[in-house]
Amino acid sequence: MSEGAAARLEAAWRERFADEVSSEETTGGLAVGVPPDLWLEALAFARDELSCGFFDWLTGVDELDEGFAVVAHVYSLEERHHLLIRTRVPRAEPVLPSATGVYRGANWHERETFEMFGVVFEGHPGLKPLLLPDGFEGHPLRKEFVLAARVAKAWPGAKEPGESGGGAPSRRRVRPPGVPDDWGPNA
Repeated sequence: MSEGAAARLEAAWRERFADEVSSEETTGGLAVGVPPDLWLEALAFARDELSCGFFDWLTGVDELDEGFAVVAHVYSLEERHHLLIRTRVPRAEPVLPSATGVYRGANWHERETFEMFGVVFEGHPGLKPLLLPDGFEGHPLRKEFVLAARVAKAWPGAKEPGESGGGAPSRRRVRPPGVPDDWGPNA
């Protein structure tokens, strides 16, 4: 995307949303941050006023104490510019209006983000499990989610001789990253 196109996009966002949004130029496009109450309005503005009619993807990012970022990527086929629209919901109550009324393609992505991060999309036509088996508990892409496979199988990330299972016996068991000391069969 040319510098002129990025400047025009950013000016359009500033004119429409004033100081309620943040923006930064990215490779190939513009990234804008909006408060959750402007989420649907920002998506509709991108579609209707900036000709971003192509919905590419939506996902979540666990930002720990800051909550969850929800990011959508849309694209203008006519003007060939990319736009990332992001917002942040609190960890204690991760709720956001569903984008399916603006982009029908958001349906599957919101179901996945709900399942993997626990972000609830109000007004979604059917937030039902998509990828995980029936009865699965938890949200596996949250950073506090402990993967049982990391505890059941020896961690290959040893840094000292003997810690990876080959050669001399280990002086101490290496815990995989993200596994608390009081978790698992050896707790």
